[in-house]
Amino acid sequence: MQPSTPPVAAVLTVNEIFFSIQGEGTRAGLPCVFVRLTGCPLRCVWCDTAYAFHEGKKRHEDDVIAEVEAHPCRLLLLTGGEPLAQAAAFPFVARLLDRGWQVLVETSGHLPLDALDPRAVAIVDVKTPASGESQRIHWPNLERLKPTDEVKFIINDRADYEWSRALVGERGLAQRCTVLFSPVHGALDPGLLARWILEDGVPARLQVQLHKYLWPGVERGV
Repeated sequence: MQPSTPPVAAVLTVNEIFFSIQGEGTRAGLPCVFVRLTGCPLRCVWCDTAYAFHEGKKRHEDDVIAEVEAHPCRLLLLTGGEPLAQAAAFPFVARLLDRGWQVLVETSGHLPLDALDPRAVAIVDVKTPASGESQRIHWPNLERLKPTDEVKFIINDRADYEWSRALVGERGLAQRCTVLFSPVHGALDPGLLARWILEDGVPARLQVQLHKYLWPGVERGV
């Protein structure tokens, strides 16, 4: 019997890898390794990572793992762009988990989550109407959310807020996982969004993009 051949390492198109402070979600403030993959089929109005649409280099999975493991941290965020648009992202996540990493996957929610390793934390960005991409939501993803996952609404104005509030209630999202309401940075006052949440008793966690307050004006590597 011939010995089995070890699997060939996957190739990822990587935009950037950096070590920083997690700026969003329930782990905001924690040191985190960020792996940003290249490419996204969406074009949200307020996207702040448009440089990841096309910029990037093909890298073997082994090289990427060697680089991230050089950092003094075991929390990793896989982001983009849209990381799940690359098929190689799924086995990459599983391999990191097998190596003891806590893996967060930030996704736009327009691609199915079925193939994502359930040990990973899915952070699903539900596109609000003002994003210009709300019609792209893959609705079955909301039924697959686990208690460890997070669902995020980036809110531009009152209309976005009311749409998000209604969806949280109709879909029972707060009973499934953590719900995050985030104001579009520079467009909606976080204090005003906080007031709306309090007035309506919405079971959502207000979040701001912490990195934009720590390093204002810095767009990459934070």
